[in-house]
Amino acid sequence: MSVELHLPDLPEVPISLGPAAGAPPRHAQSRAQRLREALSTYLPLLLMALLALATWWLVNHTPGPVEPAASTGLRHDPDYTMRRFVIERFDRSGQMRVHVEGEELRHYPDTDRYEIDEARIQAVGADGRRTVAQATRALTNGDLNEVRLVGGARVSSSDARGRPLLMRSEFLHAFLATEQVRTDQPVVVNLGADEMRAAGMEYDHGKRLLRLQGRLRVRLQPPPGSMPGTGS
Repeated sequence: MSVELHLPDLPEVPISLGPAAGAPPRHAQSRAQRLREALSTYLPLLLMALLALATWWLVNHTPGPVEPAASTGLRHDPDYTMRRFVIERFDRSGQMRVHVEGEELRHYPDTDRYEIDEARIQAVGADGRRTVAQATRALTNGDLNEVRLVGGARVSSSDARGRPLLMRSEFLHAFLATEQVRTDQPVVVNLGADEMRAAGMEYDHGKRLLRLQGRLRVRLQPPPGSMPGTGS
């Protein structure tokens, strides 16, 4: 006798028999995926760290600004000298205005001034009046219109009335263009036959002004023809 059993239909269950030929293992795919995820997560941080490191390297290895070379300035040495020289300056009409001579002249480029030994300077004014200045040493500018006379300084000229005028001191500061003479040291002024001694002086020919400073000693000569002790 035969017995037939009827079983209900069972669902189909796939059964894996291993990876297909040539397919990567499951654990290998997971590792690559994790690596990609890690790179996508930490790559911005890594780039920022590399950028910071590069910036630090550049800051520490970039040469600093070049310091300007310290200015040594011009030394106070003459760039040229002349011995037993004569210098003359003329105006536009050809008239001689300044005549300078001396034993030795030295030009200093740092101050653009001249230093003259045994100097003798003549200046001719617009009215033809001559002024003569001399000293053991003279310091003058390039235009020769300002002169500092040092050592046995003398300036001789004439006043507005034509009387002889002589100024003597160890230092006289003469402005030849404006016809002024100054000093802050003891000075002797001879005006005609009169003599004045003072601690300082300012003379301005254009203003016809002679100002004596400090203690003053004056020796006046009587006019010609007058008798001592008589008044007028």
